[in-house]
Parts: sequence; structure tokens; C-alpha cells
Amino acid sequence: MARTVFCDYEQRDTEGLDFVPWPGELGKRVFAHIGKAGWAAWLAHQTMLINENRLSPLDPKHRAFLEEEMQKFLFGGGADRPAGYVPRNDGES
Repeated sequence: MARTVFCDYEQRDTEGLDFVPWPGELGKRVFAHIGKAGWAAWLAHQTMLINENRLSPLDPKHRAFLEEEMQKFLFGGGADRPAGYVPRNDGES
């Protein structure tokens, strides 16, 4: 049976994640309060941030930036798209 959480991102009860997706307290908070669809939305947004800003997950400054953006995106602080971002024409954002 799937674990159910009230997803802070989607504002509804939904299927919870299967594991803690991020280290530390933030990972525990995500696991407790974000559903699978919310996490998938974050992963798509994170990919866009990495590509548009040419970030390296190996750089500690870039990881700190991504962690801050994750908190804003998932928990309501308002994550923005990079300046000059233009969505692709194939229906994806």
C-alpha cells in the first residue's frame, strides 16, 4: 500500500515518496510533506535551472543555490525562471 501525504506543493492528499530524496533536514521535510507529482515537478524545474544557468551539481555554491530554489518551489516561496528563459515549442515548459 502506498504512503499518503498532504502535499504542500499540490495542496492535496497524494501518494508520498518512497524514500528521502535529499540529505539532511530538508530531505526529511520533503519526504514528509511532498508527493511524487510535486517532486517530479521540482525535478523538471531543477533540470531547467541547471541547463539555463549552466550549473554543476558538483559545485557547492550551485548545490546551495539549487537547495534554496527547491525550498521556494516546493514550499511556497516563489521560485522564478532564469532571466531570458524561453520555453521550448514542443509543449514542455
